[in-house]
Amino acid sequence: MAVLVAEIPFVTDGEFAVGMEFSSREAVIKAIKQYTIRRSVDYRVYESEPLIFYAKCTQYGSGCDWLIRVSMISRKYCWVIRRYNGSHTCTRATISQDHSKLDSATIAEAIKLLVEADPALKVKSVIAEVQSKFNYTVSYRKAWLAKQKVVEKIFGGWEASYEALPIWFEAMCHKEPPAIVHFETMPAYQGDDLVTDIRVLHRVFWSYYPCIRAFRHCKPVVQVDETHLYGKYKGCLLVAVSQDGNNNIVPIAFAIVEGETSDAWHFFLSNLRQHVVTRDSVGLISDRHESINAAVVKSNGAWSPPRAFHMFCIRHIESNFLRKFKAPYLQKLVVNIGYSRTVREYKMRYQRLRERGAAYTDWLDRIPRDQYALAFDGGYRWGHMTTNLVECINSVLKGARNLPVTALVKATFYRLNELFT
Repeated sequence: MAVLVAEIPFVTDGEFAVGMEFSSREAVIKAIKQYTIRRSVDYRVYESEPLIFYAKCTQYGSGCDWLIRVSMISRKYCWVIRRYNGSHTCTRATISQDHSKLDSATIAEAIKLLVEADPALKVKSVIAEVQSKFNYTVSYRKAWLAKQKVVEKIFGGWEASYEALPIWFEAMCHKEPPAIVHFETMPAYQGDDLVTDIRVLHRVFWSYYPCIRAFRHCKPVVQVDETHLYGKYKGCLLVAVSQDGNNNIVPIAFAIVEGETSDAWHFFLSNLRQHVVTRDSVGLISDRHESINAAVVKSNGAWSPPRAFHMFCIRHIESNFLRKFKAPYLQKLVVNIGYSRTVREYKMRYQRLRERGAAYTDWLDRIPRDQYALAFDGGYRWGHMTTNLVECINSVLKGARNLPVTALVKATFYRLNELFT
C-alpha cells in the first residue's frame, strides 16, 4: 500500500535529517538545490542513478564534511535520506551575484504564478523577483529562458503550438461554419534540401462570425494596425477594428504574418475586403507606413475611391513631422490643421504654419489633404482622426503577444467571446 509523502518535507531548522522522506527523485533534487541556494553554498554530484542520489560539498575534504545520500525505498514507495553530514562548515571561496544551482528550471518554478497572471511579464521583472526571493542577480539570458519554460509549461511548446493551430481552427470552424480562416504556407527546407510532405506556416487570416455580423451594424469605417509578437518566433499581429453606434469598439479581423511588409498587408487587406468589409464607401484609417500604402495600391481598387477611402492617423503624421523637423513647438499646429472642420479654418492654420517656414508646408503638401484633414475627408472618417480604437485592442491583447501561436489565437477568441456574450 502506497504512503502519502509531502513533495518537500517541512524542516523546522532548515536542515535535512536521516530518515526524511520525499515523494520523488525530482523532489529530492529540488530540496537540495533550494537548501544550497538559501545558504550560499554549493555541492557536487558524485552519484546520480535511478535509485540513488549522492552529493558532497564542493569543498568536501577542505574544511567541510557536508554530504547527503538519498535512496529509493521500494517498500515505502518514497525516497529516504540514508546518510547525512550537516550542516555546512565552509564559506564560499568567492562572492558571486549568481549561483550555479539557481538554474532556469528553478527560476521558472519561482515565477510561474507571476507569468500565469501576466504573460507579458518583462525579463527585468523576472530578474527582480529572483533578487527578492533568492538574493541573487541572474543573467538576462537565464531569466529569459526561465520565462520561456513557464510559458511552454502553461500554454504549450512553441513548435507543438504551430502543429496544433490548424486543428484548433478546424474545430472552431466546425462549431461556427461562417467563420473565416485563410492560411498561406511555404515549403519546408532542411539546409538547401526540400522536405517533402511538410509545409511551414507563412500567414493566417481569421475572422469570427460574430465579428463579421457585427460589422454590418457598425459605422462604415475601419482602423488597422500592427503589433509585434515577442515569443520564440517573431512576427506581427495585424488587427482591424470598427465602432458601433453606441461607440463600442468592435474587433473584426486578425492575421499573423511574417512582418510589416507590403505582401503581408496585401494578404490581410485582401481577405478583410473579401470576407468582412464587403460594403462600399468605407473609410480605412492607418498609419503612413509604406507597406500599407503599397498594399492599398495593389488592391485593384478594393481600398480606393469610390469603393473605399484610405486616410491617415493624424498622430502618426505628427510623429513623422517631428522626426523630420525636430520642431516640437509646431506639433500642435500640425495636429490642429488636421482637425480643422472647415476649409476656412484649415487655410488659416495652414497659413500660420507657412509663415513659420515654407519647408513645413511643402512637407505637408506631399500628403493629400483628404487623407489627413477633416475639412476635406468627405465625412468618411466619421470623426476618427487616430487609430486609437485598434490600439486599444492591441493593449488588451498585450499579454498574449508573448504566447505560442495557438494560445495567442485562443486569447483573441476568448476575449472577444466576453465582448459578444
